[in-house]
Amino acid sequence: MIKLCRVDHRLLHGQVAFSWTNAVSADCILVASDHVVNDEMWKTTLKLGKPAGVKLVIKNIEDSIKAINSGVTDKYKLLIVVQNIKDANRLSKECSAIKSINLGGTKKQDGYRQISKAIFIGDEDEKDIKDMLSRGLQVEIRQLAAENSVPVQNVL
Repeated sequence: MIKLCRVDHRLLHGQVAFSWTNAVSADCILVASDHVVNDEMWKTTLKLGKPAGVKLVIKNIEDSIKAINSGVTDKYKLLIVVQNIKDANRLSKECSAIKSINLGGTKKQDGYRQISKAIFIGDEDEKDIKDMLSRGLQVEIRQLAAENSVPVQNVL
């Protein structure tokens, strides 16, 4: 069962590893990233940062979609983390089990605008967010589980 699908460019760090894992009672973290799956240093760092007793799986986006849709992840209380809004949109479009997206942190880049303390979006990101909203997904901005959720449409 998918407990949370989170966009966080830093992937697995203190907020995700402990705050969110505990808040949603996750027993498995799926890092879905085409970049990280081929980066041994980053994979090693992620493995060191995972909480004890929680399974960590690192897959590319395509294999993540296949795993979620096959039902192999159903036995877990799954926390999915992707690096960007584009990947969250693709995952949610191809995996009907994903009903909501948590925006936790995106990189500040040239030409991007800031819509919250830790969320920066470009034109393509905004199109992806609007696509997710049009498909009925709940898209919230919330860095920490203890914070109040802000519906993204309130800040677009």
